[in-house]
Amino acid sequence: MVVLALQNGSATAAPEQSSTAPASATALTLSPSARAAALQTAQDAAPAAARQLGLGSAEKLVVRDVVKDADGTVHTRYERTYAGLPVLGGDLVTHVKGGALKGVTKATGARIAVASTDAAVPAATARAGALKAADSASAAASGARKVIWAAGAKPVLAWETVVTGLQHDGTPSELHVITDATSGKELYSFEAIETGTGTSQYSGTVTLGTTASASGGFDLIDGGRGGHKTYDLNGGTTGTGTLFHDADDVWGNGTVTNRQTAAVDAAYGAQVTWDFYKSAFNRSGIAGDGKAAYSRVHYGNAYNNAFWSDSCFCMTYGDGANNAKPLTSLDVAGHEMSHGLTAATAGLNYRRESGGLNEATSDIFGTSVEFFANNSADQGDYLIGEKIDLRGNGTPLRYMDKPSKDGSSADYWSSGVGRLDVHYSSGVANHFFYLLSEGSGAKTINGVSYNSPTYDGSTVTGIGRDKAYQIWYKALTTYFTSTTDYAGARAGTLQAAAALYGSGSAEYNAVAAAWKAVNVN
Repeated sequence: MVVLALQNGSATAAPEQSSTAPASATALTLSPSARAAALQTAQDAAPAAARQLGLGSAEKLVVRDVVKDADGTVHTRYERTYAGLPVLGGDLVTHVKGGALKGVTKATGARIAVASTDAAVPAATARAGALKAADSASAAASGARKVIWAAGAKPVLAWETVVTGLQHDGTPSELHVITDATSGKELYSFEAIETGTGTSQYSGTVTLGTTASASGGFDLIDGGRGGHKTYDLNGGTTGTGTLFHDADDVWGNGTVTNRQTAAVDAAYGAQVTWDFYKSAFNRSGIAGDGKAAYSRVHYGNAYNNAFWSDSCFCMTYGDGANNAKPLTSLDVAGHEMSHGLTAATAGLNYRRESGGLNEATSDIFGTSVEFFANNSADQGDYLIGEKIDLRGNGTPLRYMDKPSKDGSSADYWSSGVGRLDVHYSSGVANHFFYLLSEGSGAKTINGVSYNSPTYDGSTVTGIGRDKAYQIWYKALTTYFTSTTDYAGARAGTLQAAAALYGSGSAEYNAVAAAWKAVNVN
């Protein structure tokens, strides 16, 4: 589960340039049945693919996703098993064209092999250690499962234990703890809870997708976008609560005292994010399967956060400090749903540099959703959470042009950036995206002033936001893996730029320049 945060001279903008990539490099839109058939075909061919990749006899490939480009290139994302055990950090993506393997992107280059699959440390010991490690109220652990941990320097036999409970701010906790099955040492841990017509509080009067109820009136179900539903938790913290229902299909009044208002913002955010994915990437829904997630509002009491959870495939929003500022603004909704996109594609581990890239991906697409909406009440900007006043002083949660303005985020890469909280290490990628989109120096966009610096004092010329998010999306869906770090993100985005616009193109060179400007070389 990824939460939104722990607490997140006038010039003109770079001109908007066409995001149209060569038709051959764009991903085809697959219907649900075609996608299911592609997954099954790839799974049937998985044994042959394993042999072609030279995997060991104990290894098997399990297909997770298939992306087909118009030129016939097929990108197949696999998880691995070893002797029947899940291999965590063993994911890989093959790139095949005309039946020939053109390349492979691996989360680890190590050969998967362990001396024995018999654990010296009992599962109960691993479970007890995981409970002790959890910084969570009312912690409870499920039984440990045996896995191969391949995200370290050398694959080892391990136990994975999931500890549930509550974090200190009331956010649910699903902490995954990886324990060495030989020594009992904790190897890794990460959170799986990923945190950011009606009259809305933040976006003005908007049109909503609703469904007539058989019993009369209307339900807040968007039948045109996969059946997205919006529920009222009414202060609860479990379950789905009550589906929002209205007699006349006129929802909310723009004030926090009307319970429907937060639902309007949440439902509007969900539909704009769906429309953005469809328009920009030909993607139907978060998982690309045409099915909607759902939203829950009014979580807890004065809960000052929002989060995405894979376990429920849903977004959840608190009402903010004093229950006065629900965390349902448009960029927050786009941010939270984009955690689901990352989980359905690269699966970036929510810790260290990969965790920073996970968070940055949500900021990048949350910002892109806000610009896409073109809503005069909440104009697009490169500020994160500027409407919700999470800090209580009127400032945004995060700044993409100069992330350090929040007092904690990193502007540039350094060897210690992975030790920062993921909401702060994300600054490097956020800064990269801003520079790639808009360029360096002072400018004003939609009334907001920016002045983005560079690590080496270089001048970066932006290629436009549309091209920038096309490059990031292709890298995320075809070249990033669970363990991608900043060096890997540079390599993946350069591959994506080459595929979309050509190696040595202006776009390719801009990607290289923007990474250099944030000290990723």
